[in-house]
Amino acid sequence: MTNILIALVLILLVATLVQILRVSELLSELKKQDVNEVTDKDNATQGKILLIVGVLFLGSVVWQFVNWIPLMLPPASSEHGAVIDSLMQFTMVLIIFVFFVTHPILFWYGYKYNKNKKNPVAFFYPHNNKLEVIWTVVPTIVLTAVILYGLSAWDSITNADTSDSQVIELYAKQFDWTARYAGEDNTLGFSNYKLVKGPNQLGVDLTDEFSQDDVVVREVHLAVNKPVLLKMHSRDVIHSAFLPHFRVQMNCVPGMTTQFAFTPTQTTAEMKAQEGEDFEFVLLCNKICGAAHYNMQMKFVVETEEEYNAWMASQKTVKNTLTKK
Repeated sequence: MTNILIALVLILLVATLVQILRVSELLSELKKQDVNEVTDKDNATQGKILLIVGVLFLGSVVWQFVNWIPLMLPPASSEHGAVIDSLMQFTMVLIIFVFFVTHPILFWYGYKYNKNKKNPVAFFYPHNNKLEVIWTVVPTIVLTAVILYGLSAWDSITNADTSDSQVIELYAKQFDWTARYAGEDNTLGFSNYKLVKGPNQLGVDLTDEFSQDDVVVREVHLAVNKPVLLKMHSRDVIHSAFLPHFRVQMNCVPGMTTQFAFTPTQTTAEMKAQEGEDFEFVLLCNKICGAAHYNMQMKFVVETEEEYNAWMASQKTVKNTLTKK
């Protein structure tokens, strides 16, 4: 009800402004004034309005930084996440610096140099080779440095050494996730969508010797400071595996396997102590994949190696579940 009332008030406000403008036009016609003629007074008024709007705009930007930065994600809980955070901070500082240099000048010049008796015509300055070189070369150097920094970060993240990583397969479908661990051999058994039948919802090839010790779960557990390699699949549409606190995101594409490697650096217990008891690491879908997209989540738990080993020992293997008669 409140939203409806707010909408009605806004509509009435717009209608009122339109009517005021119409009355102003009618008065101008009665006074035989050209409403399209811009006077020095109009320029001065617009210059003042521009300055006021500029101050309010820059003030609102500062207010948003002060009030919204505490609502952003905490520092990354993965090794490569620290690299991403550093790149993000570097880029944001650069953008904010340029923003607060250029925009005050824009609003101030619009106010100071509005057309009036003191400034009847703008100074015509057609060309300056030195300025052209400066505002071409300087941004080129800065942007090249940013791009090289970004490429270096991307290369270090995507080409990480996965030889010692634990292998976990993620299966996405509307609207849930399933995970399959490679067992003690750390090698995932063969799977194929054609083998999906009954309880074998992942299409695991039960005749493959590497499949026998695989573990299928609906909640992922990880050992802190141990590298993990996520191999991702989709059974229907494109999904996007998104673990925001680990700074992990990768599309899950039907018909192909994508992957992402990372190393968690904080346990769930440590994050609860920092962020509150309600905190959980959660896998989300970052593609709008259908009506229940918002609810496509899976819990990730990061714990000590001892806790992880105890949890894994309590899980049933594919051999003990799907092949059980």
